Amino acid sequence: MDIPWRRKFQLTKKASAYNIVATYSYEGYPNNPNGSDYNTAMLCDASGRHLVTMPHIERSTFQWNWAYYPGDRKDEVSPWLEAFVNARKWIEKLN
Repeated sequence: MDIPWRRKFQLTKKASAYNIVATYSYEGYPNNPNGSDYNTAMLCDASGRHLVTMPHIERSTFQWNWAYYPGDRKDEVSPWLEAFVNARKWIEKLN
């Protein structure tokens, strides 16, 4: 179902013109929450240094933030936190 007012992330070129690094599994809301073209969840620039993401990993730090979290995982924090740890390490190397 296409909801025009929900479409905020539109890609005007062919998918091959973008560096799409992650996609949603299924087309349409709620599986593709922003209605992005090509079910795009994440884009990266050619260098790999700049990432844009829709899944809002900053809101997924703990298991209780997730709609579903596998019961067999016993993480203190979610694996998504690693993105922020890596970013901090990279910034610290610059100084």
